[in-house]
Amino acid sequence: MTAAGHLDSAAAFPPHVLREYALLADGERGILVGPRGDFAWMCAPRWDSDAVFSSLIGGGGLYAVTPTDARFVWGGFYEEGSLIWRSRWVTSTGIIECREALAFPADPHTAVILRRVIAVQGTAKVRAILEPRADFGRRAMRDVKRDGGVWTARTGGLYVRWTGAPGAKRAAGEALSLDMALQPGTHHDLVLELGEHALDDDPPDAGLVWEATEAAWARAVPELSDTLATRDARHAYAVLRGLTSAGGGMVAAATMCLPERAQAGRNYDYRYAWIRDQCYAGQAAAATQPYPLLDDAVNFIAERVLADGPQLKPAYRIDGGAVPDEQTLPHLPGYPGGANKIGNWVNRQFQLDAFGEALLLFAAAGRHDHLGSDHWRAVEATAAAIGTRWGDPDAGIWELDNQHWAHSRLTCVAGLRAIAKVAAPHQAAEWASLADTIAADVGSDCVHSSGRWQRAPSDERVDAALLLPAIRGALPGSDPRSRATVAAVADQLGAEGYVYRFRHDQRPLADAEGAFVLCGFLMALAAHQQGRPVEAMAWFERNRAACGPPGLLTEEFDIGQRQLRGNIPQAFVHALLLECAARLRQPWEEP
Repeated sequence: MTAAGHLDSAAAFPPHVLREYALLADGERGILVGPRGDFAWMCAPRWDSDAVFSSLIGGGGLYAVTPTDARFVWGGFYEEGSLIWRSRWVTSTGIIECREALAFPADPHTAVILRRVIAVQGTAKVRAILEPRADFGRRAMRDVKRDGGVWTARTGGLYVRWTGAPGAKRAAGEALSLDMALQPGTHHDLVLELGEHALDDDPPDAGLVWEATEAAWARAVPELSDTLATRDARHAYAVLRGLTSAGGGMVAAATMCLPERAQAGRNYDYRYAWIRDQCYAGQAAAATQPYPLLDDAVNFIAERVLADGPQLKPAYRIDGGAVPDEQTLPHLPGYPGGANKIGNWVNRQFQLDAFGEALLLFAAAGRHDHLGSDHWRAVEATAAAIGTRWGDPDAGIWELDNQHWAHSRLTCVAGLRAIAKVAAPHQAAEWASLADTIAADVGSDCVHSSGRWQRAPSDERVDAALLLPAIRGALPGSDPRSRATVAAVADQLGAEGYVYRFRHDQRPLADAEGAFVLCGFLMALAAHQQGRPVEAMAWFERNRAACGPPGLLTEEFDIGQRQLRGNIPQAFVHALLLECAARLRQPWEEP
């Protein structure tokens, strides 16, 4: 207990390495579940709301279902094609599972959390502890009451209702604690609701909500039998679906301020929808069939383009609102090695490549005949914005200083050429001509003396992002500049089957940052395009294994320590895994 008299969840359940966390998500919010059955992270009612469980970054709030036996080993697995997770503990007396999920499809105003304790073998002895604390742990649970078998409370502006725990008792402060002993072969359901409005209806029936959730996941995630590594491909799709709201916006990650490198200051809030990332997800879905993730991406991106035109922001809240300015949360110590930052300075940036990615997304939808009239208006607005702004310096894909980045301009070339293939003849000619103009400009100032692409006119370094232009069709894979770039990335930025973004300075690559998993998948696609299928598979297999038991991928992978780095799960990495799984199975087809 702390001086305030409440359970110190951050001390009772300290943070683990990221590979040991599983994700529950329903499109509107997400939960990280630790290996001891503790909810280490959850924002409610929406992705970018304040956290109600925040021990991951040193805050308060806890919902744990954990064995009472001090000696146990942890495991777990997802039910295939879903984000229904089963924590599994082998104790000295038996085997216990806790099946858990956010009810799906989601209510945008109320999170419904399902936990089913199962005595798989022997008697299941577990303890459930509940103490939600809104505002990153600063708002205690109050007005705690029991009516029959139902507990209700408030925390901050949230309404709390907990069913299935009539025998719970007050623990530290306002925390509730329930000890259970289940006979072999039996199970017990707990249902927690967290809503922004009063919970006036009767509590949900756990069995019925479980059935609805299972059925909804079965409808949401396709079989993907035409892909490599089908189980991983389906899991990647499930993760992307879990990060995508009913309004179509997909958050870049479920978490905020997890460090990419300890004490390096690179920890950011990724609970927002990046234009580029969502375009990657839509294109990945389109690489197989026109699955709903493609339509979600097209609708969300089209709305943003039509609203903001040439002033398109790199990222938005999932409801289309503006990303708040970055600020710190000084009352929290943060995840070890990191500092707490909420909001994101990306709201002040211009990223030219977002327009090119939008056109690539629209072209992919057009090839599947999934573009409506409003979407085509967005196509025209996007092409017009490129015509207006392609000469402006931008922050680039890695969100650095403003320069005339080669990747940004070449992505616009790729997008213009792709959309020209599904456009009317007069528009196709206009956009193809603009693409030629931009390509010539990049060719005049960003070709290195060795024949490869370089990052910018004043920056001769190679960059793994420069693999993308050929993959996306800005120029052929057979172009000498494409071949030279692939070779240079492999030679200068590749290590042990992984790829770094670029060389920061004279330090060894691994001393500056982790390998970028996205770039490893790009190398797989580039090698496939170059006609080297065995090499492509090696890159693919190496990078898809850069995860922990739950199969979640982060932005970076520390090769030396074999640790995940950055926010989790990183949507664009799962998108490229899905795209590789689809495209590597077939002979290369130019976009």
